[in-house]
Formats: sequence, C-alpha cells, structure tokens
Amino acid sequence: MTKNIILLLALILIFSFSDDNFSHQYAQSITKEDLQEHLSYLSNDNMKGRLTGSREQKIAANYIAKHFQANEIQPVLTWDDTTRVLSYYQSFYIKEYFGGRYSPLINPTIENVQKKGLIKSENVLGFIEGTEKKNEVIIVSAHYDHIGTQDGEVFNGADDDGSGTVAMMEIAQAFANAKKEGHPPLRSLLFIGFTGEEQGLLGSDYYTQSPIFDLKNTICDLNIDMIGRVDRSYKKNHDYIYLIGSDKISKKLHLLSEEVNQKTIHLKLDYTYNKESHPLQLYYRSDHYNFAKNKIPIIFYTSGLHDDYHKSTDDVEKIDFDVLLKRSQLIFYTAWELAYNPKDL
Repeated sequence: MTKNIILLLALILIFSFSDDNFSHQYAQSITKEDLQEHLSYLSNDNMKGRLTGSREQKIAANYIAKHFQANEIQPVLTWDDTTRVLSYYQSFYIKEYFGGRYSPLINPTIENVQKKGLIKSENVLGFIEGTEKKNEVIIVSAHYDHIGTQDGEVFNGADDDGSGTVAMMEIAQAFANAKKEGHPPLRSLLFIGFTGEEQGLLGSDYYTQSPIFDLKNTICDLNIDMIGRVDRSYKKNHDYIYLIGSDKISKKLHLLSEEVNQKTIHLKLDYTYNKESHPLQLYYRSDHYNFAKNKIPIIFYTSGLHDDYHKSTDDVEKIDFDVLLKRSQLIFYTAWELAYNPKDL
C-alpha cells in the first residue's frame, strides 16, 4: 500500500471521527434545564392553553420567534396578507364552517381578508441555510398551540405539544451553534412551529399548499408531537420512543434512523403505531401527514397517548425531562446525519 493511499485513508478516518465528535458536541448543547425552562413558560396557566388565534397563542409564537432570532436562525421570505415580507411568521387565515370544521384560506383576496369571522394565525419558521446542497431542505416540526380553556379549566398541553415544541427549539439552537462555530450543514434546515394542528392539521396544510421552499426539494419532515411522557407499556423502561411512518415512503430514511439510534442514544424504537391496522391510526393525526400526502418522507416521533391527553391535567410537572432530553437528542442526531451526509438521500 502506497504512502498516499495510507494518508488518504487516515484523512477519511479523521474526517469521520471529527464529524461524529461534532455531532456529539452539539447534541450535548441540548439540555434538560433549557427544555424545562422553555416548557415551563409555554405551558403555564398564564398561557391559557395557547388556543389557535388567541392572544396567548401569539405570545407563544413570539417566544419561539425570539428564540430563533437570539440564536441567529434566519427568518424566511413569506407573505403577510398581500405583502411580501422577511419574517419568522407565515401568517394565514382560518375559516370556520358549521359543525366546528375549519379550513385554511389559500391565496386570499383583500375581500376575503376583510370579512369577519376569520381567525388569523401563524406558523413560526426559522431557517439555517446549507452549503453544497442548500436547495435541499430538511424540516423539523412540532405544533405549538393547543385547545385553550374549557369551563374555567386551563388545558396547558405540556406534552401536547409543548414537549415537541421545546425539542424543536433546542434542536434548532444546536444546529445554529454548529454553524456559528464553523460547521454549517450541507443541506438547509427549516424549523417550523405549526399552528392549528388541533383544528385539523391546518398549519401544515397551509404550508404544503403555500410552501416557502419547493416541496420537490424537501427531503423529509421530522415531526415531533408528544415526546415528554411514558405510557403504560413502558413504566419499567422509559428509554423508548414510538416511530411512525419512517418506512412508508423512504426505506433509506428508515434505515438511516435505525443506524443513527444504534450509534448514539440506543432508545427502544417501537413501531406499534406504525401498523396499518392499528385502531388509533396515528399516522394520519399529526402535521407530518400533510407532507406524506405529498410523497415527502417523514418520521413521526411520539411517546404515545396517556391518561392526561386533551385534559386539563397535561401539566409540566408530569413531564419526564430525562427521557425528553434523550428523545430530543436522538432527533437531533437523525437530522444531523441528514444535513451533513454528502450522499444523495
């Protein structure tokens, strides 16, 4: 073996080792303390359950946008009514129909906007541009609003989906730190806090019909919805997460996800809810589904349903922050592999 070949192999090994070191370094920047701080803010009683269109929902949106701004995560070029703006908000209008059904208005006219009875809400978006493959976009998403108050009781939604929202925020910050310190991703990353999920996946419906970046260049959506609790099946082993949809559109994504977990966090990956025959049909019940409908590969991360689901008892005190941290870091590692892998996906 020539000296040049030996040197080349050594460089490859060094590069691989350094890349693993970098991912580990930035995964450690996601902390239990930060997750708890964000979630305690978003899911306290003063936020009144973050009902879509409410003042408190907009306070939550502003909190996420300020987090993006503070970490130099960039806004995107979008529309506010009929004006093109650079913003962290993708604003749109929601129309309520008889029977409690809702739909986002696509391409509204001035006349539409001036009508009464419309609900204005916002997806919150933060962007980290890639380098060599910057036109290819990886989305990390979670819905940040909830169902408000009922009969004087506040539905804080600490797990649904405060847990996913704070995971998304911390993952975004970790990638921003990597870029600031000279390790930008090859592919671009778009972090989205969706609105209107509880009313029928409205924020993701609007985004996929009015995308900021061409859906043809969207590599995947890693969607996080309720990852802060432990369900009845895992009372003795909290180190698990349910994955849904990872193998339905892209086998490559499924295999990559499995390999990343084996190399890093070693959670039990449970595919119970991924079965077509499962009665809960969770594949169709969170924001990833609007991407899947458009043939975009997805992974839906969840820790499963629990007795406090859609109840006023879904509070921050019941969140298991140790396992929330591990799940957040696993999703970060998966996004890192997607963002920094030079191979076609």
